[in-house]
Amino acid sequence: MTKELNGYISTQSGVAKADMHLLVVDDDTELRNLLGDYLRKNGYYVSLAEDGHAMRQHLADNAIDLIVLDLMLPNEDGLVLCRNLRVHSNIPVIMLTARGDETDRIIGLEMGADDYLPKPFNPRELLARIKSVMRRSHALPDSIDAKGGRYLHFAHWQLDTVTRNLLAKDGLVVALSGAEYRLLKIFLEHANRILSREQLLDMTQGKDAEPFDRSIDVQISRLRHRLGDDAKEPAIIKTVRGEGYVLTSEVS
Repeated sequence: MTKELNGYISTQSGVAKADMHLLVVDDDTELRNLLGDYLRKNGYYVSLAEDGHAMRQHLADNAIDLIVLDLMLPNEDGLVLCRNLRVHSNIPVIMLTARGDETDRIIGLEMGADDYLPKPFNPRELLARIKSVMRRSHALPDSIDAKGGRYLHFAHWQLDTVTRNLLAKDGLVVALSGAEYRLLKIFLEHANRILSREQLLDMTQGKDAEPFDRSIDVQISRLRHRLGDDAKEPAIIKTVRGEGYVLTSEVS
């Protein structure tokens, strides 16, 4: 993103709502303030943090709806912060980085980020991605599922569609990111049916999906890890060579 935002600011907020609270975490004071001003002018309530410590303080004091998180931070980088956040929270995260390498993007997704934007970027693109992530995050209802109940039972797990957590028989609670929850929910709603990468991309990202996007493979790998599914010989989410993926479990 360039330092100059003039010419990009729009008063049309689209799906933005004043009660949506965003947290921007970046150690660049000028950029952090410019982003805060820009997002506020587009209808969001925005808090700013310069590092991981300040980020945790804001999360403790406020109900944050989405985090814009810079990868290169002092002391704790964005990847560590995102990974630690995912232990107990599914707040959507958009990762920012000065490096545009695809490897960084994949690592960010593996740590639980919902989207990834390399610097420099057009602020309109960040705004569009925020709207897209928030739209996807709220696309599935919190309190009901396709079968009308709160819990979906499969294998030795159950998915709580209110808290969006995975619950194991031994009492273990696993917090899912928004992207992980949506993907698992789709698999559970289409159990024992092969879904292609293109279908999964369309159902999770819709028109925002990019051709040849590898994020589905990354998210499935991460979801398997959450489920304790062997990466080499998965028993819950299996790969069907040349066709896609299938969840091979009865769902109740």
